[in-house]
Amino acid sequence: MAWEKQKAVLERRRRDLEARLVGIEMSLDAARPADWAESAVEREGDEVLEGLGAQGLRELGQIRAALHRMELGTYGDCVACGAPIAEKRIALVPEAPLCASCAGGRQPQAGPGEPRAT
Repeated sequence: MAWEKQKAVLERRRRDLEARLVGIEMSLDAARPADWAESAVEREGDEVLEGLGAQGLRELGQIRAALHRMELGTYGDCVACGAPIAEKRIALVPEAPLCASCAGGRQPQAGPGEPRAT
């Protein structure tokens, strides 16, 4: 199956996240005000930015992994059980590495050519 649409979505999201992470880093590296009260308020804001940065880094890692799976030709297959990931799931979460069964913690589907466990 061709994944051009998903690749374009992933690459656009990757660029957006990289730009956002640069902005977060610049904000965190900015000079602090000398006033203690203003500095305390800024520190609270920094904690929010750090959280957003960590979340962005996780998502960026997932996107890069999905793009790598595209290069390998394994995109769209569950990394846990090897079963195809439903197209609806890929459409909603293009970086998804797992089929719905594996993502939900249910017993994984049998891989291609493997019998299902009972």
